[in-house]
Amino acid sequence: MTETVPELPDRAEVDEAVKLVNDHAQRIFLWNYERSRGQLVTLYNKAMASQWNSVTELDWDTEVDPEELIDWDAPIMRLADEARRVDGSPIASWGEAELTQLGIESLKAQLSQFMHGEQGAMMTAAKIVETVPWIDARYYAATQTMDEARHTEVFARYLHEKLGEAYPMSPFLEGQITALLEDSRWDFAYLGMQIVIESLALAAFGSMLRVTQEPLLRKLLRYVLSDEARHVAFGVISLSEYYADLPEAELKDRQDFLIENTLRSRARSGTPEVWERMGVRFEDVAPALMEAAGRLQLNPFAGFMRGFFAKLVPNVRKLGLLDANDGYLRRHWAEAGLLEFEHADDTASDYEAYDAVAQDRARARS
Repeated sequence: MTETVPELPDRAEVDEAVKLVNDHAQRIFLWNYERSRGQLVTLYNKAMASQWNSVTELDWDTEVDPEELIDWDAPIMRLADEARRVDGSPIASWGEAELTQLGIESLKAQLSQFMHGEQGAMMTAAKIVETVPWIDARYYAATQTMDEARHTEVFARYLHEKLGEAYPMSPFLEGQITALLEDSRWDFAYLGMQIVIESLALAAFGSMLRVTQEPLLRKLLRYVLSDEARHVAFGVISLSEYYADLPEAELKDRQDFLIENTLRSRARSGTPEVWERMGVRFEDVAPALMEAAGRLQLNPFAGFMRGFFAKLVPNVRKLGLLDANDGYLRRHWAEAGLLEFEHADDTASDYEAYDAVAQDRARARS
């Protein structure tokens, strides 16, 4: 009997399933195994003790009603409701059923970006394992790689089993992470992922946690947050040491990177795919949404961005990047009104407050 050999997928199928990234960073094999960085040793020990099992510690039998997950006070829901009343709006005929579906699709889109971002974080952490020149940092980054794999897994499973089809990665997020993976400088993986994107994640996960009552999603978010806070602390502790001895010209490159990723980059995705799944082109509904925003005096990103900067600015201050080059970054952020967050708690100091895994285990023991 002749065995049938399966056909290989064609290029179009491959392009849909994978993305190739060219990483230009050198890999380092270390021979110095001395544990010399006490804060990183402590963080590594904490990470080892706080590993959690996504299969046994989350109740995947929980019944989830997607409609009960909708945050009706979310900016997109308020704007869509008001945009129905704008003359000539393409969603003027929408009723409660369409708004409900929009809420579900918006949640799916948000969780999809969490999932894609966590895979990007897994790849970035793996890059740090291979490129960072300190054994203590390498040990910790290995634990983070495992954390990010677990995060990718749980968001993918929640989407697949509880909500339905995921959305593709937003071009903005994909561009950010690809740039970090392709950069030859190992510390840019730290700065872009551990400081910028992970601070963004802390704000996003925390915002969702505050509004959802669904028990499986709440526990999932609490446990992911406890890991992410350690990851940001890892970046702050490591880069504080490295940047202390970096020449001013190189620090300027890092400051420009932060300006580009906070002030100049306003192209954060509005997930036009959500509207497309609702049968509406984003370009067609955008004018009605803008008029609705004016009527409601609502900036859909303002609350979330405040949460992001409340995490980012104190962490960057601790890196010494605010005042390097005669306060170059400080001046730019002051003009944007961001220095009100300067003296908030940095994540290297408060990461243990997020540790829901340790809190739950302590309650179980008692």
